[in-house]
Amino acid sequence: MDLYTYYRSTSSYRVRIVLALKGLEVDAVPVNLIRDGGEHRKAGYLAINPQGRVPALRLDGGEVIIQSMAIIEYLEERFPQPALLPTDLLARARHREVAALIGCDIHPLHNVAVLNRLRGLGHDEGNVTAWIGHWISQGFTAVEALIGDKGFCFGEVGLADAYLLPQLYAARRFNVDLSAFPRICRVERLTLEHPAFKKAHPDAQSDKPE
Repeated sequence: MDLYTYYRSTSSYRVRIVLALKGLEVDAVPVNLIRDGGEHRKAGYLAINPQGRVPALRLDGGEVIIQSMAIIEYLEERFPQPALLPTDLLARARHREVAALIGCDIHPLHNVAVLNRLRGLGHDEGNVTAWIGHWISQGFTAVEALIGDKGFCFGEVGLADAYLLPQLYAARRFNVDLSAFPRICRVERLTLEHPAFKKAHPDAQSDKPE
């Protein structure tokens, strides 16, 4: 399998975590979102992913899956062990609540396309930074209330953690104050020590600039 990825893309990061948790090896194909106006906008990549975003997963048979949620669900169903979701239906829903909250409500609002649109509408960097901080903090307030008091988000490592750590990486990159979120920071500490999360970290990627 080939994973089209960018080292600090939040959605690519969560897919890399899932691949590492499941012990799956893929060939990473870096897609630079910055250089020369963005390789994701070039015809060659648009032929792979018409949306022009990362990640995209090319299967061994040549089929391509786009959107991190679809990729992660495919991996969970195709490679069920080790499982990202517990067997209890309500517990599975709890993981999905956090994953959807992050993937649908927090991350899209600080996606590079959104931020560039704000800049294009005349907002200065101070306004853009305030926008990012507002939406991440609002989303994290909900996540903090949803996750547990021990271990990872819900005790054992799972789907919610694969979504949360990349969002924390983005929060720290944008200097968001995390002092009000002790549960979230506990999960961050645990995941940063986990081998799979270390392997998936942006600092460990081949396309991270020197």
